[in-house]
Amino acid sequence: MIYGYVRVSTRDQNEARQMIAMEEQGIDRKQIYLDKQSGKDFDRPQYKKLIRKLRSGDVLVIKSIDRLGRNYDEILEQWRLIVKDKDCDIKVLDMPLLDTTQKNANGLMGKVIADIVLQLLSYVAQTEREFTKQRQAEGIAAAKARGQRFGPVPKIETIPQFREYIRRYKAGELSLRQCGKALGISHTTFMRWAHEEEPR
Repeated sequence: MIYGYVRVSTRDQNEARQMIAMEEQGIDRKQIYLDKQSGKDFDRPQYKKLIRKLRSGDVLVIKSIDRLGRNYDEILEQWRLIVKDKDCDIKVLDMPLLDTTQKNANGLMGKVIADIVLQLLSYVAQTEREFTKQRQAEGIAAAKARGQRFGPVPKIETIPQFREYIRRYKAGELSLRQCGKALGISHTTFMRWAHEEEPR
């Protein structure tokens, strides 16, 4: 039996493109399972139903690997469940290397290649996550070095010198950025507070 799995992240997104791809593979609409849910994990009703339905020798077709999920560690776990534990095949339409139905004389080629590709994708995804965290940490460190502060924005009442800096700003003695830096707040916060103070 050939099954299709379709996922869109929200109820507002259109699944038509994926459904057309499934039908072009000759998959009956009754055998297509659709979730309108985030791919952050595999706790999805139709996906769970599909997994329960799979039997040895069945084929699962998906449009792209991100339709299966976003977390590559979990994708690897689910891939092994489907291919090894349930003895089924997976075919990813947008990535022909992820097609375990391609077999050589030993019946292994597609599964071996797909496993290597998935391991590589998992490594790349993990590396990118680490780089992202590193870039964020470096960005925060650089911002702190420039005097930018993080955390909750203080209230006007906690900065008694505030009105003096409004006066100096309006007199043209200091710029917005100079006032913000002197008070330990962003220039946008200083500007907003200055507007709020005008009626007073």
